[in-house]
Amino acid sequence: MKKVGLLFGMEQTFPPALVEEINRRDQGVAAEFVKIGGVTLESLFEYDVILDRISQDVPFYRAMLKVAALNGVRVVNNPFWWSADDKFFNYAVADKAGIPVPKTVLLPSKNHPPDTTADSFRNLMFPLNWQDIFDYVGFPSYLKPFDGGGWKHVYKVDSIEEFFTAYSETADIVMTLQEGIDFTEYYRCYCIGRKHVHIMPYEPRNAHHLRYKADFAPSPEMLKTLEELCLKICNILGYDFNTIEFAVRDGIPYAIDYMNPAPDAERTSVQEENFQWVLNTTATFLIDLAKQGRQVPTEFHWSNFIGTGGAKKKK
Repeated sequence: MKKVGLLFGMEQTFPPALVEEINRRDQGVAAEFVKIGGVTLESLFEYDVILDRISQDVPFYRAMLKVAALNGVRVVNNPFWWSADDKFFNYAVADKAGIPVPKTVLLPSKNHPPDTTADSFRNLMFPLNWQDIFDYVGFPSYLKPFDGGGWKHVYKVDSIEEFFTAYSETADIVMTLQEGIDFTEYYRCYCIGRKHVHIMPYEPRNAHHLRYKADFAPSPEMLKTLEELCLKICNILGYDFNTIEFAVRDGIPYAIDYMNPAPDAERTSVQEENFQWVLNTTATFLIDLAKQGRQVPTEFHWSNFIGTGGAKKKK
């Protein structure tokens, strides 16, 4: 009997429903909530697969998952890459691979990080070349963490004055300033197993509980384009469970947010139809993964997509 473990935090609906669904299918794979105590260097773990929904917030779990992967447990998503990844790097990778992304600038933190002083930043230009940055990105724009999530510490700024007001509130968080895409359509897409895509019209300007109530829908051509971009992004980054968000301007979908390796899947949040798709697709994927047996993670794949074959030609 193969075993799938779910590692999760405050979620209420998705993890228990997923355990029930996997066990209900009775395909030689059992699922349960992960139980873990102190971890030794020799720990082998009893799971063939672990679905990680919480280690981004719990460093103990992230360290444990790396040891689990070292011993062949298939961890979704790969804890080694997830630990190294950030959203600014993702924008750069996508840009190199020819995927439309907004103009984005990495900014130093407003305050010194802990245990640093002004002497720690002798290589940093002072004052920063602010006008060049504003001319490049333009307004309106979005100030947001370079590796954050959940819409935390995200500011829409319409002027230089608004930017500096927002920037002053970011303390020692490393931020990015990103071009605002004046979109006519917006889509949030699940991508599971790097082959299953579910595209959802999404209106981020609505209240949270109404964001899946949109007055637009993708054309067949847009559906095809979005699916191709989702698969390309997740295969580049090596994520087996991710959401990708696109803002469509002048018919072009710009990849806005695609480092979401523990995306929201709560029934009350994503709505019933989307919840059922995620539940059933994830169950099928994890069962198939468990049946393949254990495997130590292989090398990352993004470098295969940004050579002469995949990169944009510079004019």
